[in-house]
Amino acid sequence: MTTAAREPSLLDATCEDFVYDLADITPTLATQIGIDGHDGELQDFSPAYWDRLADRIRDLVADVDALNDSTDQSDDEDDFDDVDNLTAALLRDRMTAQLEFHHRGELLRLLNSIESPVQTIRDSFALMPKVTEEDFDTIASRMSRIPSALAGYRESLAEAAAAGDIASHRQIDAVINQCELLAASESQLDELGLSPDSAVVDGAKEAFAQMADWLSTELSPQAGHEDGVGRERYTLFAEYYHGRDVDLDAGYEWAQDQLRETIAEQERIARELYGDASVAGAYRRLNGEHRYTIEGTDALLDWMTEVNEAAARAFGVDNTVECAIDPAGSGGIFYTPPSDDMIRPGTMWWSVPAGQTTFHTWQELATVFHEGVPGHHLQMSAALDNRAELNMWRRSVCWNAAHGEGWALYAEHLMADRGFFDDPGYRMGLLDSRRLRLARVLVDIGVHMKKPTPDGNGTWDAQYAKAFLRDNTAMPEANLAFELDRYMGWPGQAPSYALGYKDWVDLRGQALAQGFTEEEFHAKALSLGSMPMDMLANEVLNH
Repeated sequence: MTTAAREPSLLDATCEDFVYDLADITPTLATQIGIDGHDGELQDFSPAYWDRLADRIRDLVADVDALNDSTDQSDDEDDFDDVDNLTAALLRDRMTAQLEFHHRGELLRLLNSIESPVQTIRDSFALMPKVTEEDFDTIASRMSRIPSALAGYRESLAEAAAAGDIASHRQIDAVINQCELLAASESQLDELGLSPDSAVVDGAKEAFAQMADWLSTELSPQAGHEDGVGRERYTLFAEYYHGRDVDLDAGYEWAQDQLRETIAEQERIARELYGDASVAGAYRRLNGEHRYTIEGTDALLDWMTEVNEAAARAFGVDNTVECAIDPAGSGGIFYTPPSDDMIRPGTMWWSVPAGQTTFHTWQELATVFHEGVPGHHLQMSAALDNRAELNMWRRSVCWNAAHGEGWALYAEHLMADRGFFDDPGYRMGLLDSRRLRLARVLVDIGVHMKKPTPDGNGTWDAQYAKAFLRDNTAMPEANLAFELDRYMGWPGQAPSYALGYKDWVDLRGQALAQGFTEEEFHAKALSLGSMPMDMLANEVLNH
């Protein structure tokens, strides 16, 4: 990569223009990035919205090709440099995949429990400022657009359904439940600083109630009960989340082998801790130990903050992450990056299910490192800091799941190398995290590609997957149910954690063999931003 001072190129300017156009088309993305002027707006998720987005992406691809064709490596300062060449390759990778999804109708039919329009609308309010009167006026403005957004979404779902493209009953039921919670008298919408009795809040609640009714009466009767999407669709999704061709059968076999090794190590630690205890028995006894127990969300937030501060000290970085409770209560734990200008901080969110007040640190320590420092927070901050080389699209929009989630899982194990999991209870938790990510590979590939079950007694389905997850994780039942719904409705994403981790470990080995120190490898790799791991390997090892 270029290391000297570098002026933004024509391609960088083209990317910046694209991001600002995306902000106009998709206001929730503007909120995520931190582009002012769009927080009071909301896209409508109609077929026209998806067409407009695809048209702008086609224009971008044409612009990139035209810029590349008009330069020849020999004439003037407008030629593509190494940074531009990589940017162009990344754009083609991400944009052609998006256009393929649009062509196949995958965006019109988009409905699942975690990453579809209902969650996008709901979660967009979390990142909006809530201090001044103007802030609350902006919230009210966006909320007033929820009825039209959900109406447009229904139009897309209806058009997809007419072509036979409908989500499974499982996903529709999950989204119906989410809509009903948003329409309830004690809704998450009541917690945004507006009067719960105001017309705008009532209107938004009524819109979610109508959405739930429509899903129940119009879409659900047309839906099937099959969770798996089949090899062809699954391969399309898996290649998108990895950014390259993936040998899914080989990945499945690798995960099986790694899972057996992980279980064997857990069995050894269980014996070290409690004599003849099984792994499940060790889980129960660890949950009963006071030293691993936290009561209440206030204490949970304090603990999360302390852990991130300790991790930052271990890595010698002055890079703090905020910690917050997500009111959605889904059971998930996730990270939202800083705004592009770094004014809004990166935040780790814990979506605590209703009624849960007890938390077990031996289980959760690895997750804090995964989402905070040195996981997603350090990863995304490194890209945002490299403004000299990365344009706004590369540092704040471009995302590859195998790179991102693979790094975060890799980061958990970096903390083990620094002694944070020497305690056998915490070591058991680290292995529980690893075991879950390996089980995800088998569950996701197994169900969606209809592979034989590991016991050889049938074919993977959701019922077998749930029992398999229960056998391979210490998480509570509410969290487990959320995880299962997630895999069934988000095909191809779950394996990116373990398979991406494998790519990071392999790349580190090659980099160290070339003479990198571990710190040099991390700094160089993270400064390049998110990309497919084969592209990253080429940049790290050959430049």
